Amino acid sequence: MAKDKAVLITGAGSGIGEACAHAFAAAGARLALADIDRAAAERVAEACGGVAAVIEADCGDVASIEAMVEAAAGALGGLDASVNNAGVTRHADIMDLTEHDWDRIHRVNSKGVFFCLQSVARQMIAQGRGGRIVNIASIAGRGFKGTSNAAYAASKGAVISLTKTAAQQLGRHDINVNAVCPGVTFTALVEQLVRDRSAARGISAEEMRRSMEAPIPIGRGNDPADIAALCVFLAGPDARNVTGQAWNVDGGLVPS
Repeated sequence: MAKDKAVLITGAGSGIGEACAHAFAAAGARLALADIDRAAAERVAEACGGVAAVIEADCGDVASIEAMVEAAAGALGGLDASVNNAGVTRHADIMDLTEHDWDRIHRVNSKGVFFCLQSVARQMIAQGRGGRIVNIASIAGRGFKGTSNAAYAASKGAVISLTKTAAQQLGRHDINVNAVCPGVTFTALVEQLVRDRSAARGISAEEMRRSMEAPIPIGRGNDPADIAALCVFLAGPDARNVTGQAWNVDGGLVPS
């Protein structure tokens, strides 16, 4: 449980971030919700109830990240946990990716996660009461062949490696750092990929969804709430000695 904990969630306006907001609110946390789309974050905040702050932030810009963390800590009276969830992608073959694609994806997914982690850790160290950082990676970072593209896979591999190193270096401050690696998760972002892929293959979106779920041993993809549940656990007291790990939530699709 994360009762009464001060939690910052990035990319909170939709998908996994939105699910995390609902899950942490249900667990009794005090929340700061950040998204590049302020209206989306405000909609989620209203649905959750009791959100202390809604922050418009670009998680690919260091100055915006630092201002976001300062605003969140100010509104919540410090930070006990963060979920670094903001991310971008697109469906593309490796030979079709451009420098613009690489820079756009890594700007948020790897650079952004690093500086969100660093800024939150700086706040937690100053507070002197430890904390929990959860990075949203992906099984794409473990070599999942169904990844949206190679640049995205590389960015999520970076998040997994960052998580392990950060856990080693921040442990002395009683800061736990873990990653969650979702498998096929039917967020709005993935639903767009479903539409793109189905159109490219000349099949229906439902057929595309079934083909994505077919290789999953447990037989189903994730709901965003499946990811949020693990994030709440990792931010709670029962995970006090869990750090430096990357946890797959994928129905057994790829090895850890």
